Amino acid sequence: MKIRNWKNPIVWLVMLIVSGCVDPYFPEVKESASSFLVVNGFLNANGPTTIQLLRSQSLNDMGAPPAEENATVIVESENGERYGLHETGYGTYVHPNLQMSTDSKYRLYIRTRSGSEYASDYVEVKTSPAIESVNWKADGEEVKIYVNSQDPNNNTHYYKWDFEETWQFRTAFYSVFIYENGQVRQREPHDSPIYVCWKSDNSTRVEIGSSVKLSEDRISNYRLLSIPYNSEKVSMKYSILVKQYALTREAFEYLEMLKKNTENIGTLFDPLPSQLNSNIHSLSNPEETVIGYMTATTIETKRIFVDSRDLPRDWRLYYPTCEIDTVMMGMVQERFEGGSLVPVDAIYGMSPDPIGYTAAARPCVDCTLQGTNVKPAYWE
Repeated sequence: MKIRNWKNPIVWLVMLIVSGCVDPYFPEVKESASSFLVVNGFLNANGPTTIQLLRSQSLNDMGAPPAEENATVIVESENGERYGLHETGYGTYVHPNLQMSTDSKYRLYIRTRSGSEYASDYVEVKTSPAIESVNWKADGEEVKIYVNSQDPNNNTHYYKWDFEETWQFRTAFYSVFIYENGQVRQREPHDSPIYVCWKSDNSTRVEIGSSVKLSEDRISNYRLLSIPYNSEKVSMKYSILVKQYALTREAFEYLEMLKKNTENIGTLFDPLPSQLNSNIHSLSNPEETVIGYMTATTIETKRIFVDSRDLPRDWRLYYPTCEIDTVMMGMVQERFEGGSLVPVDAIYGMSPDPIGYTAAARPCVDCTLQGTNVKPAYWE
């Protein structure tokens, strides 16, 4: 996460409005010398808890944010229970299954390797209701994914969703042959398949909803995402695992402000950047800024599939395109050595033996360069 001083941009924005200037202007942004602690994650009351500790960086830094490593991370209850998280790499700390009670409140405690101490406020454990349904609709030129939920006890009101996408995809060409030990041979059943693979991705946007202004605690057809009809994701088969969390009002307001600050900035009519009020504080320096908001909740999940055969017949779905090459027999070793070019099929003349091979660049033939050829256990 990157931090900027918004004072100067706001001043310049007001000046632009007053002057009526139509020429774009990009003012200098004053960089902060501080590197703020960024806390990503939440306390999971019915599964693995993952907390990631990073440091903010300058807007001009193009690399990944630096991780806060070798820290001590502990979940503490008001009753004195303590659960330590272990580090798995790149500032990530996990616990396989916290024993959290809805009758108690919990906080996150952090001590960095430099000795700085941080702690969140004690927060209640929210219980998420079950996801009522996840459905999809082919609308216009998009596949739209919706989630529906309801709390019959009228206790939730504030919801958050994440999701994991997985999709099946193919390469442009199916390779019948393999180059190995200086010669071309036919692929066998025991050879690793490279034509069809699976790829996964996680949601990055803040997806939240509230029923507080409604007569019942229900979320109806909240649109999680839209997928263009010509996306690789829906070219064969697509799956989405939706995760639902219950939030407190304060956590919802924090995420709502975060969503506005990160997604709706860009025009004169968008909301101006606002200060995020974290419930995580420095115990060593009360004036220090900490980024993040700690919550404790159970998770409810639901998975659906979208098969390309169920999409409108007039949609021209994505299909990979690549150029095909030819390699005559005398050039086999020279062209195929190194693996950047892969044999696809045989070329025959008047004799039963091939006189050469069609070939393509490896990314056009080998799907494992972009995904995994191991079929997910949940795949239908």
